[in-house]
Amino acid sequence: MIARLDYISDGDPRTTGDLGASCIWLMPIMKAASYHGYDVTDYYTVEPAYGTNDDFRRLVAEADKRGIKVILDLVLNHTSSQHPWFQAALHDPASPYRDYYLWAEQKPPYKGPFGGEAWHKSPVADEYYYGMFWSEMPDLNYRNPAVTAEAEKISAFWLSEMGAAGFRMDAVKHMIEHGAAQADTVETHNWLRGYRQFLQQAAPGSFTIGEIFDGNPSSLAAYYPDQMDMYFEFDVAKQTVGAANLGLASLYMKAVTEAYTKLPFQRWAPFLTNHDQSRAMSVLGDSVPKAKLAALGLLTLPGLPFVYYGEEIGMLGVKPDERIRTPMQWAGDGAGFGFTTGAPWEAPQSDAATKNVAAQTDDPGSLLNAYRALINLHTGTPALATGDFTPLDVQGGVAAFIRQQGDSRALVLINFDSAPVAGVTLGAAASGLPAGTYALTPIYGAPEGEAAALTVGEGGAFTGYAPLAEIPPQTGYIFLITPP
Repeated sequence: MIARLDYISDGDPRTTGDLGASCIWLMPIMKAASYHGYDVTDYYTVEPAYGTNDDFRRLVAEADKRGIKVILDLVLNHTSSQHPWFQAALHDPASPYRDYYLWAEQKPPYKGPFGGEAWHKSPVADEYYYGMFWSEMPDLNYRNPAVTAEAEKISAFWLSEMGAAGFRMDAVKHMIEHGAAQADTVETHNWLRGYRQFLQQAAPGSFTIGEIFDGNPSSLAAYYPDQMDMYFEFDVAKQTVGAANLGLASLYMKAVTEAYTKLPFQRWAPFLTNHDQSRAMSVLGDSVPKAKLAALGLLTLPGLPFVYYGEEIGMLGVKPDERIRTPMQWAGDGAGFGFTTGAPWEAPQSDAATKNVAAQTDDPGSLLNAYRALINLHTGTPALATGDFTPLDVQGGVAAFIRQQGDSRALVLINFDSAPVAGVTLGAAASGLPAGTYALTPIYGAPEGEAAALTVGEGGAFTGYAPLAEIPPQTGYIFLITPP
């Protein structure tokens, strides 16, 4: 990873050969029983297959030189069944770790939230323990203050001693169960508030982003304003990919507008797919034009966008999970395709020889270079980075919105459809633009002909604005809006 940091960002905003990203989220790196790392056996030690604690510190130091922060996947909802805490609790009812977990003499009658078994028979006694996800991942009991103290100690270690900038918090809606109520409980919200207060005192400025799987604005709203800093917005992710796949701009605009109006400004994270879902390129039928549309839709939104590794080169992957977490495809030759000189932990995808970073780096039309351009525009254009979001009234079936931050203003147009759209007109009752006439300068995409000037009336109103004669199929543009 250290050797590949310049691919993420070389630290020079004037260059565009890197992705230009300023943060890396690592999936679990703590010592664990399984390859995926979500069943931790030692919260204070890096998994030996990845390196050592000193290697991680060196990664943080080298990333910092390039302006990159490193956040960790922190799994506090449960441990591995092989964790010393659970082993002590399992074999000794008098152990101080016994109350770190949840036990029952009789098996409770309810299933887990996903329909599977939540209570599992002890292998050593006539009793049951609670493990919502899997028998090998018993849940921790956060009604016990000692468990919360352990979580705080672990968090402080990685922030203060190891240099992490924050955490992606796994399964946060399941932290504290209340009988058959196994998600979104009052106790969970209260625990998250206390945890945030601890972090603000122990490591001011540290960052947290929560996973509320399948979250939408209605369910996410309860987790603001005083719990995690941000949450992934799953509905926006689904509809961004869906719009690119089906050609329906309305899916995308509805989801984004709802998130923007119902959630705190800039405190949600859009994405396309993640490590638990089939990869975006597989969902999109291995279509580069659709993948570029999805990237454009993602990287022009408010919030903090996340890109799953390999998404930027169009890596494929469908379940099981191992096949959506395959080695990064750096080069087109060798058994490891640049990922390793040895045998990779999982076979690369079948198209790795032709779909890789080396093959796309110098191709101006590649998906990789589209991502490079879009990420650098997102981070370097205040309107796209932190601007507000104004959806426009559209006649013509395209996605259209304005982003504004001070004098930085941008218009985004996306034709998700497989057919060209002619005669598109835009309007807004209150665009936020001061009255006047504006020129539109393309900074992403190359439209046929010059975009028409935009005249805005009092209160930011305009109507019937036709920026272009036609928008080709599966095409999108970003324009800077500037006084002529």
